[in-house]
Amino acid sequence: MLALAAGILAVALVTMFLPPPAVASGFPATLTLERAFPLNQRVELDELKARDRVRHGRFLQSSVGVVDFPVEGTYDPYRVGLYFTRVLLGSPPKEFYVQIDTGSDVLWVGCGSCNGCPQSSGLHIPLNFFDPGSSSTASLISCSDQRCSLGVQSSDAGCSNQGNQCIYTFQYGDGSGTSGYYVSDLLNFDAIVGSTVTNSSASIVFGCSISQTGDLTKSDRAVDGIFGFGQQDMSVISQLSSQGITPKVFSHCLKGDGGGGGILVLGEIVEEDIVYSPLVPSQPHYNLNLQSISVNGKALAIDPEVFATSTNRGTIVDSGTTLAYLAEEAYDPFVGAITQAVSQSVRPLLSKGTQCYLITSSVNGIFPAVSLNFAGGVSMNLKPEDYLLQQNSIGDAAVWCIGFQKIQGQGITILGDLVLKDKIFVYDLAGQRIGWANYDCSMSVNVSTRSSTGKSEFVNAGQLSESGSPRTVFYNKLIPGSIVALLVHLSVLYTSLFS
Repeated sequence: MLALAAGILAVALVTMFLPPPAVASGFPATLTLERAFPLNQRVELDELKARDRVRHGRFLQSSVGVVDFPVEGTYDPYRVGLYFTRVLLGSPPKEFYVQIDTGSDVLWVGCGSCNGCPQSSGLHIPLNFFDPGSSSTASLISCSDQRCSLGVQSSDAGCSNQGNQCIYTFQYGDGSGTSGYYVSDLLNFDAIVGSTVTNSSASIVFGCSISQTGDLTKSDRAVDGIFGFGQQDMSVISQLSSQGITPKVFSHCLKGDGGGGGILVLGEIVEEDIVYSPLVPSQPHYNLNLQSISVNGKALAIDPEVFATSTNRGTIVDSGTTLAYLAEEAYDPFVGAITQAVSQSVRPLLSKGTQCYLITSSVNGIFPAVSLNFAGGVSMNLKPEDYLLQQNSIGDAAVWCIGFQKIQGQGITILGDLVLKDKIFVYDLAGQRIGWANYDCSMSVNVSTRSSTGKSEFVNAGQLSESGSPRTVFYNKLIPGSIVALLVHLSVLYTSLFS
């Protein structure tokens, strides 16, 4: 192989004996093999590996598989306040830390000469900048590219007046923003089939940020970019599924306690307790039809129209939001019901306008069960830790506050990481539904697959041993709609930043 990398490619004549019916004359026949590179041209090893990754990517396109990402970070706003993963982009591959965001569509990372991009991170992770000129497989996306046209339709892309360049400008709900241009390059990963690990890749379009504003400029929680998991055509999940590499479904399980972390797969996590509610159709975000809220089994007196989906209204599932938010008309009845339920056991107090409680024992034995009731007759059951945040302590007592925040005058409810943690969430884009179940996200999960023999099986996903080998567990159990057996890991070593 080293000789090959140095450009020592032999000119070969291959004698090929063909069956008599296929050849009328000139038997035996000879075929000339041409050089891939000129004799005097030195071929770098990285270039050859890049060519191989492209070829391996084509192998994968004949099978639908599962991509498994490592997850780091935590929901706790006093520690990190976000969950993030790692991606490998370009040739040679370069590592980037990106926030997991189901509330936006596009994967983007900071690029060289970026204005406002942080240079260091309080998360103690190295920050990198993508340079298209340093990747042998990178190319710019022009306005005439069909992929840019798809982005324009979903408002994820625009066209520069100079240079025919496909560009973007995003403004996020916290007031931060980014702008840049689109590139096409390889997303690199390891394909794990059975006990065999194969380096592979897929060509995707992602953003190259040249400007950042607002909180994105701050170093305390800085990451390299944002990984949008929305359902529009520019999202990575849509791009990979359209290439036949992954199914059009992804799942996550965000660990709430301890050091955080969790599991993120482009594929369907299978768990018997998962319940599903249909997505509201024709919406840019993951909107669910929230119908009512119950405290201790009793539905609150909230007009259902408060939760109805319309322009700039409705209930959105968003992993890029740290806390959770209720429409103004729902917030006051919700907080009032919680306070009334614990009035005999705790001391209520206000802290900067937020309802808090002074507690000397466990919240689980005092605070009521809450359920969010959705279309399809299913509920999302919340423990006290799913709607409360511990703020500080006063003597021997802990101060716990309502984690839900009030959104005034907008009619929007947002379910952020405070609610999403410690649950499996399945975003079934093909079936236009979202499923969930309470789960210990420090455990591995089962992803439905189909083996080459046709048997339906499970692949045990989400964790890697320190040697880099996947731990797989197989069960002879039929799963409808199961997928071809393939488990892909973007990282050889699964570790938690905060463990």
